[in-house]
Amino acid sequence: MTELSPRQALRRRMWAMFMFFFLPGLLMASWASRTPAIRDILAVSTAEMGAVLFGLSIGSMTGILLSAKMVKRFGTRKVIRATMSLSVCGMIILSLALWLASPLVFALGLAVFGASLGSAEVAINVEGASVEQEMNKTVLPMMHGFYSLGTLVGAGVGMALTAFSVAANIHILLAALVTILPIIIAITAIPHGTGKNPVDEGAHAEKGLPFYRDVQLMLIGVVVLAMAFAEGSANDWLPLLMVDGHGFSPTSGSMIYAGFTLGMTVGRFTGGWFIDRYSRVAVVRASAIMGALGIALIIFVDIDWVAGVSVILWGLGASLGFPLTISAASDTGPDAPTRVSVVAATGYLAFLVGPPLLGFLGEHYGLRSAMMVVLALVIIAALVARAVAKPAPQEQICES
Repeated sequence: MTELSPRQALRRRMWAMFMFFFLPGLLMASWASRTPAIRDILAVSTAEMGAVLFGLSIGSMTGILLSAKMVKRFGTRKVIRATMSLSVCGMIILSLALWLASPLVFALGLAVFGASLGSAEVAINVEGASVEQEMNKTVLPMMHGFYSLGTLVGAGVGMALTAFSVAANIHILLAALVTILPIIIAITAIPHGTGKNPVDEGAHAEKGLPFYRDVQLMLIGVVVLAMAFAEGSANDWLPLLMVDGHGFSPTSGSMIYAGFTLGMTVGRFTGGWFIDRYSRVAVVRASAIMGALGIALIIFVDIDWVAGVSVILWGLGASLGFPLTISAASDTGPDAPTRVSVVAATGYLAFLVGPPLLGFLGEHYGLRSAMMVVLALVIIAALVARAVAKPAPQEQICES
């Protein structure tokens, strides 16, 4: 077997990362697209379904909180292999739960699935940031774009299988089985040791401030909190916002949400070009302003077509927040796994806190008024965008 050149190995590693971002999106959308059928099979009310889905939140946060220690101990390759395999097991448990019509088993399956993807989140992003640094080219936004692409493909397959009356348990089981071979192939491209802290070098490792005393990392956390809040609020409330707040039909509300996901996907696939030609700071600030404009138009303008078009601005604006802050966390200080874990956990916190907070405000003041919180956070992100600035390339300066 011909040995790959370093350039070929790096390109193969990049494509493996594209796959490891695509598969979680595909798996997530595979079961999420069948939630109406799942609710009926489990014979639960909407409120009870919310309690079942909380298993995903618990698992995700648990995985995120444990992931940095696992990456530093075992390296990204072992963690990605283990967690992606565990995600397949979680999907199989979900399928089994539907065979048994058991809400408890389904919640357990979601907890396993969420823990696996939460743990994989940090490992995959640390590996992706390492690839980005070795290529000296911005590719992490495109990697996150493959996650968005995976959700689009998964949702499309879910709609098709629903139309053909394929049972949800069969659909979820097939989705799990389809991912096994890509995981086996892609993991071979990931080198050993990325993100790992060798025991014999532990005493000499560069020490940074505790994360809660690192002002730059905390400001990066503010940016990801705001942008993740903007992304999560659209995922959770946008169709209902369009129906209740602007009088669209449910079908039109779903189509408008598709416009938001399109904006997210386009932003992530094209964002690297802008980052390499301008800067992370400029792109984060421009994205936040664009997202704020889209949200403000939806809140304050009562023209239907303006509201429909504005969701694309919202999607474009929110698209780069997570990948850019992950890049910034990785290269602005020592101990990349811990820094990435802190930023990822902050983003997940927004996903967890956002739905109930906006639901409470929407119940009392209307969803359009509730989105003022999202608007304010995105404006704050624009103001503190300088936190994501790349560090000065000291090594290159020394070499020259």
